[in-house]
Amino acid sequence: MKKILGIGGLLVFVCTLTAILNPDFVSAYNLQNTIRWTALFGIISVGVSFVIITGGIDLSIGSVVGLVGSMLAWLLTQKGWSIPSALGAILFVSLLIGICHGLLITKLKLQPFVVTLCGLLLYRGAARYITDDQSLGFGNSYEELRKLAVGKIQIPFLFPESFSLPIPFVILLVLGITAAVFLNRTIYGRYLFALGRNETAARYSGINTDFMKILAYVICSLSAGIGGVLFALDVNSIQPSGLGEFYELYAIAAAVLGGCSLRGGEGTITGVIIGAAVLRVLYNAINILRIPTHLEFAIIGAVILAGVVTDELVKRFAVKRRAARQRALERSGAGDHFV
Repeated sequence: MKKILGIGGLLVFVCTLTAILNPDFVSAYNLQNTIRWTALFGIISVGVSFVIITGGIDLSIGSVVGLVGSMLAWLLTQKGWSIPSALGAILFVSLLIGICHGLLITKLKLQPFVVTLCGLLLYRGAARYITDDQSLGFGNSYEELRKLAVGKIQIPFLFPESFSLPIPFVILLVLGITAAVFLNRTIYGRYLFALGRNETAARYSGINTDFMKILAYVICSLSAGIGGVLFALDVNSIQPSGLGEFYELYAIAAAVLGGCSLRGGEGTITGVIIGAAVLRVLYNAINILRIPTHLEFAIIGAVILAGVVTDELVKRFAVKRRAARQRALERSGAGDHFV
């Protein structure tokens, strides 16, 4: 809970400061765009949090986004597939990618870093090959499908007429609630946390650790696949070499900022979503305040580093405080026993 409050406080601070420096930040148009992009990155961040909770890592998310987005445009516009068939095919590919990652890591005992790094290169190359490295788009032929990414919902009782809630945010809300219930209210969620805290102990306690790892990578890849569909529909001009590039870093950073420990065993879905919001608000602030864009990665990196360092210092302080309190209790108990 403290981590959520901390990252939530950072989000409020950045939003408030940006709004003071440039009131256009709180305009309906800007807020809608920021929420939409937060939702898109939040979807892939929620997926990678499952892997990080188990103590693993997935560096291939951005390339999966690029492959899925390129395949969707290619199947619809070049091969003439129907929308249900194309969506089913790319989600199957996403599922297959997650299974392959999980099997290579659990059965061949390969390191997650190596497996997913190879995937990063392989899927990007596959996307460029099947599209002949040409840009693809949906044009005006799939406007109803594109509403999944660019559509808005008007809620007159909650928001003014000038503001509409982006549909990707609704999708993120559904996925986030489902993921939170799975992690916190099911036995499989407890298994994932136990696996991240101590894999050996989890195995000896009867947990099928291989299955749980495979499940985590499948969820991660499926989330990346859903994100790939939405990113492709949003930009409507897919470049196989560029779509999804570096997105894995944003997703991992959002998860870490949101309280997921790279050592495994910790994390909350709420924190991950807030972490994704912080990154997108920072990006938006850089643009709206006209800060040189070549400082984007430097500023975001500095904020992430500051957040992680602060979290580590708070942890150490809490550990020392508990240890001091325990020693005081022991001395008090020894004194009472002596008397």
